[in-house]
Amino acid sequence: MRLGLRSKFWLIVLLAVAVCGGIGFVGLRQQIEGMEEISRIGADAISEASQLSEQRRALALAQMLAEAIINPIYYFDLVQIGAAARSALRQPDVAYVLVYDAEGRILHDASPDIARFGQRMGDEMATAVMVAAEPLVQMDERVIDAAVPVTLGGERIGGVRVGISRQVPSLFEKQVLASIQTGMERWRDRMQSLIGMLLLGLMVSILLVALLISRGLVRPVQRLALAARQMEQGNYAVEFLTPSRCDEIGELEDAFVRMGRSVDRHDRDIRRLAFSDALTGLPNRVAFRESLNARVLAAERDGHQLALMFIDLDDFKRINDTLGHDIGDEVLTQFGMRILNATREPDDGHVEVARFGGDEFVVLLHGTEVRDRASRLAQTFLAQMRQPITVGGQSIVLAASIGITLYPQDGAQPATLLKNADIAMYRAKLDGKNCLRFYTRDMDMVMEREMQLEQDLHLALDRGELSVVYQPIHSLQSGRIIGAEALVRWNHPQRGPMATELFIAVAEQTGQIEAIGRFVLKVACAEAATWPQVDGVAPFVSVNISARQLRQGALPDLVDAELRESGLPPARLHLELTETMMFSLEQEAIGACARLRAAGVRIWLDDFGTGFSGLSHLRRVPIDGVKIDRSFVSGMLDDADDLALTAAIIAMAHSLGIVVTAEGVESQGQFDALEARGCDNLQGFLLGRPMSAADLVRELGG
Repeated sequence: MRLGLRSKFWLIVLLAVAVCGGIGFVGLRQQIEGMEEISRIGADAISEASQLSEQRRALALAQMLAEAIINPIYYFDLVQIGAAARSALRQPDVAYVLVYDAEGRILHDASPDIARFGQRMGDEMATAVMVAAEPLVQMDERVIDAAVPVTLGGERIGGVRVGISRQVPSLFEKQVLASIQTGMERWRDRMQSLIGMLLLGLMVSILLVALLISRGLVRPVQRLALAARQMEQGNYAVEFLTPSRCDEIGELEDAFVRMGRSVDRHDRDIRRLAFSDALTGLPNRVAFRESLNARVLAAERDGHQLALMFIDLDDFKRINDTLGHDIGDEVLTQFGMRILNATREPDDGHVEVARFGGDEFVVLLHGTEVRDRASRLAQTFLAQMRQPITVGGQSIVLAASIGITLYPQDGAQPATLLKNADIAMYRAKLDGKNCLRFYTRDMDMVMEREMQLEQDLHLALDRGELSVVYQPIHSLQSGRIIGAEALVRWNHPQRGPMATELFIAVAEQTGQIEAIGRFVLKVACAEAATWPQVDGVAPFVSVNISARQLRQGALPDLVDAELRESGLPPARLHLELTETMMFSLEQEAIGACARLRAAGVRIWLDDFGTGFSGLSHLRRVPIDGVKIDRSFVSGMLDDADDLALTAAIIAMAHSLGIVVTAEGVESQGQFDALEARGCDNLQGFLLGRPMSAADLVRELGG
């Protein structure tokens, strides 16, 4: 006769009634002990949280004040410093505010008369404050002291200290702890009374009922619960549930085993689809984030280090645009295999590779000596990039920018590490691409400034903030102005005149240089067309050309359109290409320069002498003139080598029938030396600074 679970249950219930009180007593005792433990933990947590909250508040207040008084400290504006300090002092529980200079002398103490002005900070915390390069929080029995150094341009110019009284947080902690203790005592008294009543009638049958429940129901249910927890955590192998019973419990165990096997098969299929990149077969972004989270937790527990490497292919869009997306996909596949193979050879296996999306790949190194291992691995990647990839019968050479960040030095959270690695990669792109950069904390501020500068530069043309000025070029033979170089200037509405090399570098990296180049060419052609003649000859205008403009291939057409629109004769337009650009893009340069010269435009080689060009290069590339780099001109009177090189450049150019212009002439000695060596033209502050078109016309005598 088969006795079902329902029948067994009702038989056991008859005995279970008597044992409920005992079970309740044991459970209640454990609850009381647990609540007491929770009370102790809660007390400690409240105290720690209260202190941590006040520390964070003090540090946040100090950081806000430090950011507000950077310029006032730099300009020694005590009024602004005092206003900011008094504003901070009015915050609740703030005991003091001190603003000090780089030597630790007090600039302001938030008092109306600055009673401590010029005094050194002599308290116990001052020593640690002065040597700290990063924000610092200290505390004693009375106050929580937060100190933040104030830096400008990487140099420490002072700092801020904010002290918050610990009296109010301490009083709050005592009140909360007293309330918790009172509640615990009332709860314990009620539970003890209940236990006393239950024990009177339930002690006799407690052992027998506990044994029956344990053998008949509790143990099987515990095993099923354990199997359910393992399946919830992703472990579907519940083979330890070997069914041996003939009742409903046995059937349930058998169902659990079969369900685990089925879910395990489906889980493997789903994970393969959800966590693998369909193109390269590498783990995808979702899988990598899970792995990174797990590695960070393990590293925090074991004290290990991590290195996160962010790899982005340089100019990959050009491959998709010119060769098609199918070729681009094959390139990404082969590139992913190269990364994977490179991680297997020199390392010890503690490396994970994933495709993060598009042309971005990530590599995670864990274990020891991760910085050196990451540097070596990145160098291996860059070296392998020099080996062409053959796809569809075409040989493609790739380049990549690599950013690396370290745990725990650079950040303790996965999201922070990803952000820092991305910032370091972007820094590598700004530094010329095809290189690696380790994250540093000052990159955050630099990147923020550059991103803001990039956004402002996008709007500069539309707002009319860009202008063109002209630096005269003088002929040594006639002593008159024969032309002028067009130079772009940016007058920022908030920052004022911007350094040209700063915003031009950003424009080169972001592609905005094309729009700026078109603007300068248009303005220069239009204004030069109105310049008066000098000795019967109208001066020329020279315009600098960027590598991006030359690479696009549309430069001759653009120049032709601007010449026709402005009416400027082609012979009066000189285009300047740097020596490095000319010979790194030699084929594009030769084709573009040949078309331009055929139209009558003159081609000049700028910064000559810095690119180590040989005579054979000058013979192949069609040019009309060279400009000796200012670095040679500035050193020619003090350095015999610079003087010899300058003379050699002049002689070599003249032997090829090429006109020579020296730029950066700032002294009479440089003028005389260049004149003695037969230089044709001069340009520099000695002869004329950059000026507006109207001023240049007056210089020309118009």
